Amino acid sequence: MKPIRTLLLAIDFSESSSAVIDVAVEFAKRFSAAIHIVHAFDLPIPLVTPYEVAIPEAYLDQTRKAAAQKLAAVVKQIAAQDVTVESHLTEAPAAPAIARTAEEVGADLVVMGTHGHTGIKHLVLGSVAERTMRLAPCSVLVVKSARD
Repeated sequence: MKPIRTLLLAIDFSESSSAVIDVAVEFAKRFSAAIHIVHAFDLPIPLVTPYEVAIPEAYLDQTRKAAAQKLAAVVKQIAAQDVTVESHLTEAPAAPAIARTAEEVGADLVVMGTHGHTGIKHLVLGSVAERTMRLAPCSVLVVKSARD
């Protein structure tokens, strides 16, 4: 088995993210690995809506800034536990962004959560975890949330 030296932690800032962070930190400590955190946000907004209304750039900037602040807080939380950590913020659909970041940082393992959608919700929303497992260049550990 290839040693785990680089973890990619994919987070969405949901309630289940704290459990995923804890698991990634535990793995990082156990294997003396570094953590790269990725948050991918996708705003599938057309340049012009059917009503010819453009989405204000200020809204997009606000979204980026809020995500960057949340990401910085997670970096601080992990760094306080004596774990090497670096963050990546990307504006793209989650699964391909996670897989691309895993490739770029040479991740040995992706750690991410699942919302546990089933039935119609799963059909409509799909599963970022499933798509990530298909696209990632390394193994993916999916951490179930407490409510799954």
